[in-house]
Amino acid sequence: MIYFDNAATTMQKPKEVVEAVTKALSSMGNAGRGAHVSSLDASRMIYDTRRKVAELFHGEDPAQVVFTANATESLNTAIKGLFSPGDHILTTQLEHNSVLRPLFELEEKGLELTILESDAKGCISYEDFEKHMQENTKAIVCTHGSNVTGNLLDIKRVGAIAKAHGLLFLVDASQTAGIFPIDVQEMKIDVLCFTGHKGLLGPQGTGGMYVRKGLRIRPLKSGGSGVQTYKRTHPEKMPTALEAGTLNAHGLSGLHAALDYLKETGISVIREKEQKLMWDFYQKVVEIPGITLYGDFENQERCPIVSLNVAGYDSSEVSDFLAGEYGIATRPGAHCAPLMHQALGTVEQGAVRFSFSHYNTEKEIDQAVAALKDLLG
Repeated sequence: MIYFDNAATTMQKPKEVVEAVTKALSSMGNAGRGAHVSSLDASRMIYDTRRKVAELFHGEDPAQVVFTANATESLNTAIKGLFSPGDHILTTQLEHNSVLRPLFELEEKGLELTILESDAKGCISYEDFEKHMQENTKAIVCTHGSNVTGNLLDIKRVGAIAKAHGLLFLVDASQTAGIFPIDVQEMKIDVLCFTGHKGLLGPQGTGGMYVRKGLRIRPLKSGGSGVQTYKRTHPEKMPTALEAGTLNAHGLSGLHAALDYLKETGISVIREKEQKLMWDFYQKVVEIPGITLYGDFENQERCPIVSLNVAGYDSSEVSDFLAGEYGIATRPGAHCAPLMHQALGTVEQGAVRFSFSHYNTEKEIDQAVAALKDLLG
């Protein structure tokens, strides 16, 4: 199979990740739930993984890194744990449902929500953030990179706007963590939500969030923590405050190994390879009559994503053809980003998303281009 669905999950992982998970499955105990070797080893590994995440994102303290099952859980925890009825939140049409649905739920309970519109290329106007501010505006919540178009937001610029107006700044880094440099302190990010199974090259079921020191979030869950058993309420000290229940130590062992791989290989090296593949694909398909491309390709720096449609075909028909006839894996449909498709005018047709990994090759790019030409006859 030629795998071009890396924005959904990176299927090919470094061998070190596979080996770490396999070893953990037969040796890892429950972190924080015992004084025996297997429990202590799990605790040490999890702490070291926090340290590596804090280092990657330039966080000030490993204790401010919380582990969750994925970015969706992180975003739900942050959004539902920080905002209340009467607050006003600014977000964008670029967002994934993991941002939109929690906000819509809170809107039904009295939250005020303003969604900044994008243009036909999926770009927003940064001036709109200040234009739509109100006295009760509490935060800006936005993605770093669109999972549909691949467009990047200048989160350093957005962070400066939020800081200047005393707002909280929450960032969804699902498509960018492990690919683009992120400095939470320089970019004025209060909460950074990430998943482990995409650009970070870790296992599914891993993810987390960085929370600025001093910021208190109401926990989404409560329960076992391994400490303060006789207290009626969940512990308030980070990171335990937002980590109820047994952590996925087996998966986090894989994320630990993936973070080492990223550091040793260099995320700039990985990003350069992925963007080269993405631009090569773009330049070859943009000239094909009958293909429509979506997104802003005037900006050289973007996520390694190209979304397109082929003539009058439904996006699912195209993906089925590519998979069935050529063994090429892509993602059709709405990509859990309904407002982005409204802006692009692709609600009915959807779009076929090609998303690239540094494990892909130029030969695979050429095979995908040939397959699209074959479909067009």
